[in-house]
Amino acid sequence: MLDYSRATVPLLLLVLFWAVKKYAAFRQVVRSINDWPGFRTLFNDRFVFFPFRVRWIATGMQWPYYTKYGDFAKIGWDVIAAVNVLPTPGASFYIADPAIAKEIIGARSRFPKPLDAYELLTTFGGNILVTEGEEWKRQRKVAAPAFSERNNRLVWDETIRIIEDMFQNVWENKDVVEIDHVMQLTVPITLLVLGAASFGRRMSWNEDNIAPPGHSMTFKDALHEVSHRLTLRVIFPQWFMRIGTPKMRHFARAYDELGKYLEEMVEARRASASKEERYDLFNSLLAANEGSDAKMTDSVLLGNVFVFLVAGYETTSHTLAYAFIYLALYQEEQEKYYQSIKAAMPADRAPTYDELSSFAYSLAVFNETLRHFPPVINIPKTPVDDAVFTVTNAAGEKRTLAIPRGSYINICTSGLHNNPHYWDEPEAFKPARFLGNYPRDAFLPFSGGPRGCIGRGFSETEAVAVLTMIISRYKVEVREEPQFAGETFEQRKARLLKSQHSLTVYPERAPLVFRRR
Repeated sequence: MLDYSRATVPLLLLVLFWAVKKYAAFRQVVRSINDWPGFRTLFNDRFVFFPFRVRWIATGMQWPYYTKYGDFAKIGWDVIAAVNVLPTPGASFYIADPAIAKEIIGARSRFPKPLDAYELLTTFGGNILVTEGEEWKRQRKVAAPAFSERNNRLVWDETIRIIEDMFQNVWENKDVVEIDHVMQLTVPITLLVLGAASFGRRMSWNEDNIAPPGHSMTFKDALHEVSHRLTLRVIFPQWFMRIGTPKMRHFARAYDELGKYLEEMVEARRASASKEERYDLFNSLLAANEGSDAKMTDSVLLGNVFVFLVAGYETTSHTLAYAFIYLALYQEEQEKYYQSIKAAMPADRAPTYDELSSFAYSLAVFNETLRHFPPVINIPKTPVDDAVFTVTNAAGEKRTLAIPRGSYINICTSGLHNNPHYWDEPEAFKPARFLGNYPRDAFLPFSGGPRGCIGRGFSETEAVAVLTMIISRYKVEVREEPQFAGETFEQRKARLLKSQHSLTVYPERAPLVFRRR
């Protein structure tokens, strides 16, 4: 017993010394930011092994998605400072101030992105999203020409073709179409558009249900599985997933299958590139790469293809899903939208790309949905030097904000998009707010500045075409279900908008009805 006690005392002293040292470092960080109000926790919100929100312990991962502007309102400032003890004492700043956000995003060299935050997106190789400095410029130079006006025109034409094919061969021009979950509509539309406009691979609604020779999974199923469970790649090595749980093994197989598909696409398009001129994104990227003095390696090329594929699929399919939910919930807003389409829609044909600007209300619906559900909840940055900002609160009080070099900065899009100082009734669904002047610096669904999303035009073009075509012909409603007969509007709204997280958020279950006009 005596020997045990003698061994325990030095150990306890060592633990005490470690704790005191950590606490001293924690207090030093608090002093360095002038004790700016916010969270003081044991873990930061990037600690994946404790993703829960518990006072003094952790803020929880993706907390801005759940509280939106609520935490900013509580402290009375549009900047929140979170200081953590473990694993290393440090400060994280959450920005819902448009002026500060604009300055940070516009100064790429002063506030580069912390590349470790994008580890998930290096799955198939380096790419434009996970690089900085000269490497980013080199990849941007190659990729930018692929996102051209000609590609946007192709996106529009293919989207119109796909929706008309759906009306005729899937919905069979029925008066009433019921779907169990809105994602059953938006996911295939997005994948079909991506196949045609991104890879020159035209598919009908009835194709791609059987894996082709040499594959055990369809391209569509592989992409869906990988994008929705990509976090497994960070937590577990590939060899472990191949022998792990059934879900892990399924993901591992999907990951291998998607890699094979991407490699086959690169080789096939290289072999045919000189035979015909095509304007799809993939072919344009390959052509730009072959003709560039800043040529990408095959690994980087595949990495960029993967990012464009996953980003295009997730952002557009999920946002369209939320858009249809909102239109079903807010029938008066849907009617205003329909009347605007009716006034602009050609009587005897489908609209053309040249008429895109006539459907500003469609883009407004898309933007208002993005305001509520931005694809990226936080835009991470880190200062290369100490930075100082002046922050003004709603009462007009000013205070100096000091951000030490190396701190973690998050441009909090959900906070910006719900900031009542810039948005009237931010909790409401009001697409018309985007038809006139709106606070552009408080709206960052595609980020902004030099690092703004290169595929924004692709996504907007597809979304406008999908929304315009479907709402022009069908009225969307919430499907009535007996078990929810007595729910209030707010309960129904919460149920339909209940979400899960993958790379972006997506609705868990939203059964809808489409009625022929």
